[in-house]
Amino acid sequence: MSERFKDLRKVPKQPALRLLALANMKLETELKSPAAAPVDVVLDELAEAEAWPDLLRVMAAALPVREGVWWACLAAENVLGGGEAAESPCLKAARDWVYKPNDETRAAAVKAAEAPDPADAADLCASAVAMSDGKLGPGDLAQFDAPPGAAQGMILAMIAAGIGADDQVESGVALQHMIDRGVDIARGGNGRVEAPAAMEGAE
Repeated sequence: MSERFKDLRKVPKQPALRLLALANMKLETELKSPAAAPVDVVLDELAEAEAWPDLLRVMAAALPVREGVWWACLAAENVLGGGEAAESPCLKAARDWVYKPNDETRAAAVKAAEAPDPADAADLCASAVAMSDGKLGPGDLAQFDAPPGAAQGMILAMIAAGIGADDQVESGVALQHMIDRGVDIARGGNGRVEAPAAMEGAE
């Protein structure tokens, strides 16, 4: 087994398949690992099989929503084209919630997500914040359930968009870079890892 997915201390110590089920996600790849296999084992198997869409699904399902939203914010920076300087109402609201998760910052994300600028590519980040606890939002919205796995699905969609928008490197390297960012976040980092010029597994 490789060391790439070791020490994911932010990830719950639960079977990967259970976390996927909670996020209303299913794998297309038939795993050889047992049903109780932890996240790092499943990620390693999927990487070995180059089953990248499924690997991203597992990461989106396994990361706590706060960490997942931050991963999505990094992807949104790619789409907005400004790196760390990228800004938009939805991205700002999502970042604010990650820095200080409370009802006030979450309500601001709900507001940003409800009326996004057409050019605001980070609306998925703000929407994931709105549904971060399985409800439609704080306050009066808390009485309404969000669709199962809605936040994780939005995070995954933002990750996919970010990979496609990363024009600094070729597509295969952009994919691996986004995975490495998620792994760094899962280890307690900020996800701001440098993209290599080339990487094994790049297209």
